[in-house]
Amino acid sequence: MKRTHTFFCFVLLCGVLAAASPFWGMSAISPSSIWTAGHPDAEIFWRLRLPRTLAAFLAGAGLSISGMVFQALLRNPLATPFTLGVSSGAALGASVSFRLGTFLPFFSSLGSLGAALAGGLLSMLLVYLITRARGGFSTLSMLLAGVIINFFFSSLIMLTQYLSDTRDSLRIMHWLMGSLAGLEVFRIADLAFVVIAGALIIRHFSMEIDLLAAGEELAASRGVQTVRAKISIFAAASIIVGTVVSLTGPIGFVGMMIPHICRLWLGWAHRTLLPATFFLGGCFLVVCDLFARSILAPAEMPIGILTALIGGPFFLWVLFKSCRHGELF
Repeated sequence: MKRTHTFFCFVLLCGVLAAASPFWGMSAISPSSIWTAGHPDAEIFWRLRLPRTLAAFLAGAGLSISGMVFQALLRNPLATPFTLGVSSGAALGASVSFRLGTFLPFFSSLGSLGAALAGGLLSMLLVYLITRARGGFSTLSMLLAGVIINFFFSSLIMLTQYLSDTRDSLRIMHWLMGSLAGLEVFRIADLAFVVIAGALIIRHFSMEIDLLAAGEELAASRGVQTVRAKISIFAAASIIVGTVVSLTGPIGFVGMMIPHICRLWLGWAHRTLLPATFFLGGCFLVVCDLFARSILAPAEMPIGILTALIGGPFFLWVLFKSCRHGELF
C-alpha cells in the first residue's frame, strides 16, 4: 500500500511538471498573459508550446504502452517498442523519402511521414511472415525476426545516408535524433486518434496480456486464442509506434523505462498498469522535452539524445538486475 501511495505521488509530481511545461522554456510565460488577445506570449503559448506539449504527451504515452505490451508478450524486461524493427522500418521509410522524394512522384506525394508509417508497417509484416515461415507464432521466433529486420533496415538507412548529398544526409541525421519541433496541429490530432484507439484496443485485451505474460500454454488452457490475440495486440502496438516514429523520429528508451518503473510499483495486472504507464510515459516525455528545449537555449537539443542519456544507464541497471535474478529470458 505504501509503495502504491509513493508511486501515485510520483505520478502527481510528473503531472504537475507536465502541466507547467508550456509556461517554461527559453523565456517564461505568465499565465495571465495567455488570455490576452494579440499578446506575443499568448501566440507562443497557443500556437507553439501547447501543441508541442500535447504531442510530447501523446508520443510518450504511445511509446510507453507499446513497450508495456512488448515486455509482457516477449516476457523480457529489456524489450522496447523498437524490438520488432518497427522503428528502423519507419526510419528507413523517412530516409528513402528524403533521398528520393525529389525524383520519384510516389515518394513525393506520400511524404516523409507517410513513408515512415509505411516502413513501420512493412517491418511488422516482414516479422510476421518470417515468424510464420518458421512454423507457429512463438515469442522467441518473433524476437529473433525483429532483431534481424532491425539490423537489416539499419544497414539500409546507413546506405541511404551514404548515397545522399550533404543536404539530404543532414536531414536524415537530424530526423534520426528525434524531435518534437514543427508538428502541425492536424498531425497531432492524427496522433491522438491512433494512440487513444490503440490504448483502448490494448485495454480490451488486458486479461489476455496477463495470461500470455504468464505463458502461452497457460493462456491456451484458459481459452485464449493465442495466435489471434498476439497478432491483434502486436498490430495495435506496432501501429502506435509506427505513427509516433513517423511524426517525431525515433525516440529511444521511453518504452523500456516507463513500463518497467510502473511494473516495479504496481505489479503485472495490465488493467491497472495500462493507465499508469500511459499517464507517466506522457508526462515523462513532456518533462524531457522541456529540458531539451531549455538546456541549450536558444538552440535545442534533439529529444532522442536526452532520452538516450537517461535510458542508457537505466538499461544497464535492468540488464544486471535481470541477469542476477535469471529473468532476462
